[in-house]
Amino acid sequence: MSADFASCRNRHCPKCQGAAARDWLADREADLLPVRYYHVVFTLPAAIADIAYQNKAVLYDLLLKVSAETMLTIAADPKHLGGRIGITAVLHTWGSALTHHPHVHMIVPGGGISLDDQRWVSCRPGFFLSVRVLSRLFRRLFLEKLVAAHQAGRLSFFGNDVHLADAPSFAAHLAPLHKAEWVVYSKRPFGGPQAVLAYLSRYTHRVAIANSRLVAFDEQGVTFKWKDYHIEGRDRYKHMTLATDEFIRRFLVHVLPKGLHRIRHYGLFAKSACADNVARARELLAASNAQSEPTSAAEDSSKPACPCCGGPMIIIEVFARGATPRHRPTSPATVIRIDTS
Repeated sequence: MSADFASCRNRHCPKCQGAAARDWLADREADLLPVRYYHVVFTLPAAIADIAYQNKAVLYDLLLKVSAETMLTIAADPKHLGGRIGITAVLHTWGSALTHHPHVHMIVPGGGISLDDQRWVSCRPGFFLSVRVLSRLFRRLFLEKLVAAHQAGRLSFFGNDVHLADAPSFAAHLAPLHKAEWVVYSKRPFGGPQAVLAYLSRYTHRVAIANSRLVAFDEQGVTFKWKDYHIEGRDRYKHMTLATDEFIRRFLVHVLPKGLHRIRHYGLFAKSACADNVARARELLAASNAQSEPTSAAEDSSKPACPCCGGPMIIIEVFARGATPRHRPTSPATVIRIDTS
């Protein structure tokens, strides 16, 4: 029997999502623009992730919409970019150990169409939008809409959280979050459209755990590979064994509510006008490239490409075989833990 007929076609099945990802990517390739793309991650604080655990449909939808509104609002501000941008957003709800960790991955072109629709506005090289500014607006908008959802009776609470149904208790629970730092993380830009496709093929249709991470199972439980983000280097890759019922419980935590779309498109990529917006963006980019100096593209093409992001690599030193380089890599001053499993 062929794989197609044997497929369960469930969107949470790690085996069946491969074909779905290939079909989805073929459609998305037509929408890619010839610019650098940026990767931005929005993460819910633990105190709100606990609420989302009992209110998945409401909170996951809110997370996707508020993170997109944050990006579109800041990008449209002339103090930051002053343009209309396009966003592809993907919801992930898991950490590497199958823990509950709701966050949104966004893939965004490095620029947008000006507010008057007359030119392409590019972001600064290597910098898209201030994560500090994004974090502040994300925090304010999310808390406002979360309180509104509570007042409208759209949230439910059970077990140890049942007291949060009371408005004063809910307000007290949220109070510390108004001053806490909310994690918004911007990764280095991709090298180009092909690098974006490679990334999307790994992330868009990913489920809580892939078959490749399963190591063994027996009467004692299930053993799988996971990544400890508190440790740097190869030692971060470990094995974990869970009792069978606990493994199943953790996996089922990440089964999404029926009808919830975890891959969404906003701004220029919103389905209602995506084709027209992409065509206009390409037209403006062509006009912009015709007016700009051609040397930058030539310089980029002469540099070797990074095997990770596809961007041009910068040579900082050339030394003989066996010799010791003068330059040593330096560790980043601050390590930000982002679980993007």
